[in-house]
Amino acid sequence: MFTRIREDVRCVLERDPAARHWFEVLTSYSGLHAVWMYRVAHRLWNWRLRLLARWVSQFARFLTGIEIHPGAKIGPNLFIDHGMGVVIGETAEIGANVTLYHGVTLGGVSLARGKRHPTLEDGVVVGAGAKVLGAITIGRNTRIGANAVVVKDVGPDMVVVGIPGKPIHRPGPQPSEHRPDLDHNVLPDVISARLDQILQRLDEVEGAIHANGRGESDGRRKAQLEPDFVI
Repeated sequence: MFTRIREDVRCVLERDPAARHWFEVLTSYSGLHAVWMYRVAHRLWNWRLRLLARWVSQFARFLTGIEIHPGAKIGPNLFIDHGMGVVIGETAEIGANVTLYHGVTLGGVSLARGKRHPTLEDGVVVGAGAKVLGAITIGRNTRIGANAVVVKDVGPDMVVVGIPGKPIHRPGPQPSEHRPDLDHNVLPDVISARLDQILQRLDEVEGAIHANGRGESDGRRKAQLEPDFVI
């Protein structure tokens, strides 16, 4: 247990430059407290003490503003930064070294009792206010931009922006296990890029039309200048 707590504190110190000392992290980080109480609730859930598990999770929600269903499956070194308004649903699955910012929702879109919440693989970073909805899978080391709404599967090493979320291959070097890519403000402008492509294509089409028009005009002028011979 103490080894796991030390790992939790270490991952916060590595990912948050505002964290100055282990004691500050231990006593002041609500995301950490929510994860610890989730582990208690999850153990009770697995022991089939479901009502007691829900009471613990609701108490954690009251204290931290973070709602984690005790049935969710969460891997090691989850870091919830700030955390207020984070919601993690019952059948959500989270891998190792995942980072969630405030306002993130891992929600369901179905009334079915089976798998209905997202799966986040190792190293995923979800920006503030993003919504990941449904029984979809977000591939390892993918970064989801702030306020994106993701409703379809996303492959590994992608960047996702927009509503609905549009995945784009991540440029540059890949993040390591202990240094995840937290630059969730560095996002491509998908709409602007598409508009630039359309404008470029229009310029090419207009250039071709003008060139063709000049060719036809020159042909007509040449025909007018040539004398008619009747044989």
